[in-house]
Amino acid sequence: MKKIFLIPFFLLTSILLAQQEIPIWVKSEMNRAEKKLSVSKINYPGDSRFDVKYYKLDLRINHQNQTIAGNVRIDALSDTNNLNTIFIDLASSLIVDSIKMGNNILSFSRNSDKIFINLNSSFNKGQKFSITIYYNGVPSTSGFGSFTFGTRQGGNPSIFTLSQPYGTKDWWPCKDTPGDKADSADIWFTVSNPLKAVSNGKLISVNNNGDGTSTYKWKVSYPIAQYLISLAASDFVQYDNYYRYSELDSMPVNHFLYPETFSISMKNLLDLTPEMIEVFAQRFGEYPFIREKYGHAEFGWSGGMEHQTCSSMGFWSDWIIAHELAHQWYGDAITCKDWNNIWLNEGFATYSEGLWAEAKQGIQAYNSFISGKMGIAKSAVGSVYVTDISSVGSIFNYARTYAKGAIILHMLRGIVGDSVFFNILRTYTYHPSVAYGVAVTEDFQQIAEAVSGKDLDYFFNQWIYGENYPKYMVGWSTNQVSDTLTYLNVQINQQMNSNPAFFTMPIQMLVKRFGLSDTTVILFNNQQNQNFQVPIRGAITSVQFDPNNLILKDVTLAYDNDDNYISLDYKLNQNYPNPFNPSTRISWQSSVGGWQTLKVYDVLGNEVATLVDEYREAGIHETEFNVQETSRGVSLPSGVYFYQLKAGDFVQTKKMILLR
Repeated sequence: MKKIFLIPFFLLTSILLAQQEIPIWVKSEMNRAEKKLSVSKINYPGDSRFDVKYYKLDLRINHQNQTIAGNVRIDALSDTNNLNTIFIDLASSLIVDSIKMGNNILSFSRNSDKIFINLNSSFNKGQKFSITIYYNGVPSTSGFGSFTFGTRQGGNPSIFTLSQPYGTKDWWPCKDTPGDKADSADIWFTVSNPLKAVSNGKLISVNNNGDGTSTYKWKVSYPIAQYLISLAASDFVQYDNYYRYSELDSMPVNHFLYPETFSISMKNLLDLTPEMIEVFAQRFGEYPFIREKYGHAEFGWSGGMEHQTCSSMGFWSDWIIAHELAHQWYGDAITCKDWNNIWLNEGFATYSEGLWAEAKQGIQAYNSFISGKMGIAKSAVGSVYVTDISSVGSIFNYARTYAKGAIILHMLRGIVGDSVFFNILRTYTYHPSVAYGVAVTEDFQQIAEAVSGKDLDYFFNQWIYGENYPKYMVGWSTNQVSDTLTYLNVQINQQMNSNPAFFTMPIQMLVKRFGLSDTTVILFNNQQNQNFQVPIRGAITSVQFDPNNLILKDVTLAYDNDDNYISLDYKLNQNYPNPFNPSTRISWQSSVGGWQTLKVYDVLGNEVATLVDEYREAGIHETEFNVQETSRGVSLPSGVYFYQLKAGDFVQTKKMILLR
């Protein structure tokens, strides 16, 4: 029977979407990612000899002089015995007045962006100590801005921070690594009236100091990474709504906006936030900072930043709101242990944009989102695991860290199925090994394997630590042996890659059948060149390769101008003449040598002749079939016959007609 080969519509869709205009906020993220911002003298990953337990920031912000002054208290536990010196990260441009442990003044020295402190005592492993650093000066600016004294419409002040990845030390002394989260924090900012200072956690009090300033005291009761501690200060308008997580309980959702920004349309957009929280809570587990708040604070940078419980926003759309909100689960509650694994933050948040599209607009919107991200992900260079964390641009490369990271989750969902996938995410969110802590890829992999019951080592090794994506050459043929049985023969070849040499993936094939419902078969492709033979009930009318676009890939389908199958190694041609009497010529070609068998069958599947059964070299071959020369020893009647070529795993059958 004739084979029909379809180029799936999603391939064309992917090409078109990749050429479309990228949304402006995504451009902002891409600009953020692609700037080759140099980071000199990176102090990473901080002093590993102690574990931070608590930060208290008490800072006075002077926007007129563009200075900060105050103190930071650090409570910590020694991670080693006989600890008597430590270093803290702080930009050399900031002046350290003194360092105290209780009432005792500690000696210290400075080198580049480190403060080396003599503790005046020795602490053994597990012992607690506390120091307070008093300092002042003009904050440095690195990366994406660190600390910015800005202005907005009418020259009004807009002060804000964006410390990721290495900018925390530009404005306050800390252990500058995401791998050591404090268990809690107090964050006090003193600003000039009428500015409001917005930060993480819950607002405990606002104290009017009687000198034209007020002190805003924020308390964080959950673990927090140093780069997520933030400040946004301006004469904000505050708009509140609520996320109701039970019939009796709700959590405030606070929005702090510039007066000129707030409008009815903005209110309508912000009102989507509680719904988004509910959508993500259903898929990821409950919002992780339910005892505090969620919200937004407008700032003067043209993107977004997922500061814990209060995302900083310089651009507004439901997509970026969804992105920064999803970070509260993945990035804030669970933080990448190091910047090499930044995809655990950004890939998850980017994928969550697609989940919001699916929840709000349906599966077609999700598929469109995935196709667009696939178009971007194909341009990724290098592994998703970031090998060069000295470059901010390398860490936040949009194609690799954001888009490809998101597509990896999409592909994992395709492998394990929807219910298992979301069970993986919910388990990951609150798993004791990572909840409110830090994670690397192996942590997520172990949880995914435990929940799914699948060995996913091949998947994570190739997609996180490998490069590029599979480029398939696919061909197939059908061999209908009866009215109720057809064999689907599929050949999959992959273009050679560097790392891995080829990709291992389960691949769906959608098979359409005459008079029967569609069926899907899954082929586990774990060889560079591989053949499959699958029995299919009924007659096959068409086949689609990866119909649901579950794999980041390029596909070349092997077919000729008549929609006839072309093997990647063999091609069986139509006999000539056809119809024929009493003889016809049958030709085929092979690109490899091998044992080749050519036989003729009647419509009942009975063998009537063996034309070839021997080793043949690569090349073009031809033989004659004469109806007088059959295994039956009798002349054949008029009718339909089939000739079939077999070579290794390759099998192909064609029809011919004898007219007497």
